[in-house]
Amino acid sequence: MGSDLAKLLLRVALGATMVAHGVRHANTLEGTAGWFRSIGFREPELQAKASAVVEIGAGGALIAGAATPLAASAVIGTMTVAARSVHAQNGFFITSEGYEYVLNLGVAALALSALGPGRISVDGLGRRGAREMSGVRRAALTAALGLAAGALQLAMFWRRPVRAADPLS
Repeated sequence: MGSDLAKLLLRVALGATMVAHGVRHANTLEGTAGWFRSIGFREPELQAKASAVVEIGAGGALIAGAATPLAASAVIGTMTVAARSVHAQNGFFITSEGYEYVLNLGVAALALSALGPGRISVDGLGRRGAREMSGVRRAALTAALGLAAGALQLAMFWRRPVRAADPLS
């Protein structure tokens, strides 16, 4: 029962974080779209709406423990986009807008997929005798789907913004 409680805590912490970000984006769609525009997204209004829907949906699914590998892959995809478009060039630490935070959320999602949602979950209902995919395979599928979705979104909608030349150089 202890491991099921730990899985529940991980799901709720990760899921609530995603829901909070999604709600913030939903409540400030115009500002979120402007931010997406400033970091190089070609369809910033679409990106703002999509980020709100995906973050709220994936977060809610994680909290409930429903479709956990798919919800975890949505988190990985979202963190892939955030890491590449904003954080990677700033180094590791979040205090410098680095990738520390998004890396930890992505790894937590991957770990949760590998561990499974536990018995205290929608996915855990009625599965006691069912044959499930191994944790390693589930994590591999989750990572592949999340990374592919993130890469596709970046390829379709993002271009590194061109910075103005330094007038002193």
